[in-house]
Amino acid sequence: MNIDKGYVEATIPEGIDLRAEIKRLKEEKNAVILAHYYTVGEIQELADFVGDSLALAQIAEKLDNDIIVMCGVHFMGETVKILCPEKKVLVPDLNAGCSLADSCPAPELKKFIAAHPGHTVISYVNTSAAVKALTDIVVTSGNAMKVVGSMPPDAKIIFGPDRNLGNYINSETGREMVLWDGACHVHEKFSLAGILDLKKKHPGAKVLVHPECPAAVRLVADKVGSTAVLLKWAAEHEDATEFIVATESGILHEMRLKCPGKTFIPAPPDDAACACNECSFMKLNTLSKLYLTLLHELPEVTVDENIIDRARRPIERMLELS
Repeated sequence: MNIDKGYVEATIPEGIDLRAEIKRLKEEKNAVILAHYYTVGEIQELADFVGDSLALAQIAEKLDNDIIVMCGVHFMGETVKILCPEKKVLVPDLNAGCSLADSCPAPELKKFIAAHPGHTVISYVNTSAAVKALTDIVVTSGNAMKVVGSMPPDAKIIFGPDRNLGNYINSETGREMVLWDGACHVHEKFSLAGILDLKKKHPGAKVLVHPECPAAVRLVADKVGSTAVLLKWAAEHEDATEFIVATESGILHEMRLKCPGKTFIPAPPDDAACACNECSFMKLNTLSKLYLTLLHELPEVTVDENIIDRARRPIERMLELS
């Protein structure tokens, strides 16, 4: 067995039923599997809970399992560890990073904050534990508007790391938050021309757009919202049967489960190399890695205790405000 590459490398017996073994190991070790909406369908189907990052961390906090396996990206494992420091938190592959989180290194953010004294720091949950520890309030794409709206009208705010989400909030609220210049490589690449072309082919389709997308893409949306909000909107609008979805295509698995009979079309990226836009980091979560993670209880997510204490406070502050 080797974990030098950030995941367990070991021989898997030929012919093994990975799904059955994962279920067996989960029961044997009192483990629970959490999966983000953007992971592949076969991972979502094996998970005990599927959701967005903070919702999964909040679920984990209420569970009595000894082991939590977070099938997502690294910052999600850290968030679970922040809320559940006494539990063993595993991720199938430590290489599953996040372009948005990586765009905001904690040392650089610290300098940015120092250059803007007197500002409240609001950080998106898609950040490292070290960045959360520098933050006053953590937000999600689902509650960011409400949290920012709860601040005094004259409040000076630094918002990061996603400039598109920050721009969206500024445009909707009239705020002038100072924005960190970061972005998600998936949501940044959606093709406006490709979406408009799909609209010509599917004139009755509703366009669902994540707020991490650029302004031009948001302008053609029938609904802008987080993954959970877009899923709920599609389910509740019974008169709509076709949807063009501008967020990571993994969400389509859950949308099709929750809305049988409806058609969900992934919006294309600018490079048009494929018909959908995928997060390569999320796709590092595979059945074989999940099996080996449960078998060997590695790799484990660790967060410094001092950072845990400081990173937990802005999450709790968010929960108070939202």
